[in-house]
Amino acid sequence: MADTAILAERLRKTYGDVVAVDDISLAVPRGSVLGMLGVNGAGKTTMVRMLTTVLQPDSGRGVVNGFDVAHQPQAVRRSIGLAGQFAAIDENLTGRENLVLVGRLNHQSKAAARQRASELLAQFRLSDAADRPARTYSGGMRRRLDLGAALVSHPPVLFLDEPTTGLDPASRNDLWEVIEGLVEDGTTVLLTTQYLEEADRLADNIVVIDGGLIVAEGTAKALKARLGDTVIEFEFHHPTEASQAGELLGVPTAAGTVVRLVMSNGPATLRTALNDLSAAGLTAAHVALREPTLDDVFLTLTGSNATAPDTNGART
Repeated sequence: MADTAILAERLRKTYGDVVAVDDISLAVPRGSVLGMLGVNGAGKTTMVRMLTTVLQPDSGRGVVNGFDVAHQPQAVRRSIGLAGQFAAIDENLTGRENLVLVGRLNHQSKAAARQRASELLAQFRLSDAADRPARTYSGGMRRRLDLGAALVSHPPVLFLDEPTTGLDPASRNDLWEVIEGLVEDGTTVLLTTQYLEEADRLADNIVVIDGGLIVAEGTAKALKARLGDTVIEFEFHHPTEASQAGELLGVPTAAGTVVRLVMSNGPATLRTALNDLSAAGLTAAHVALREPTLDDVFLTLTGSNATAPDTNGART
């Protein structure tokens, strides 16, 4: 227990008849990153809100940094930093003023708050823009400032709820480097994301959530190994051909022109599949063999792409 920074035991949350989180249990060792992967509506944000005391669980138990989220909420809040899906900064204040304000709200003296603000501005490469209004910042700069605000009080546990949503690839990579640096310094991170590459790069362990349930858990390597060692993709000219091919090969197909097989005996399966397709009068426009990715894992487990659009449901 002492080596566990975040613990959930059968946490459950419902909204009327909708079960947002259904008896989820997990444990995050200190100094590690847990990637919580799922489409919009899977239950990721609800989990974060319960573990950060924003929402009260209907049942189950959550412990963060040794404190019970239901019975010791103030102690939990003093132990954590939280950066949500949208930058929680005052756009009319400068970057420095935003960080000083957070410091003062955390009961730091004026001098301590200003010193910490300067440290974070330098760490997040915002010193040159420190005295500009936040409304003049780019999206990447705002996300870095928001993450800096979550770190004002040196929290040992950090919750990041889809922190790179909407960022361009360069800004996303910058934020990944910052997160990696925090983990090297001993911070524990729970990261929710829809980006497979993000989970693959940052997470020591991954849980895949679908419909409020954990449907898989393990390292990225272990999750990929569960599928097999080869992915075969057949791309057709028309969705109707892809649908016919998927039915013939016994694999589900989403709307589109690609049929995907994941096998441990790729070459033999490819030969058989090509023969079967030819006999049915189906010809693929393109065929590819490759190693499995986390995207394949996600698609196989949930039947959805990890970057699927918002479902507008109660789960988030």
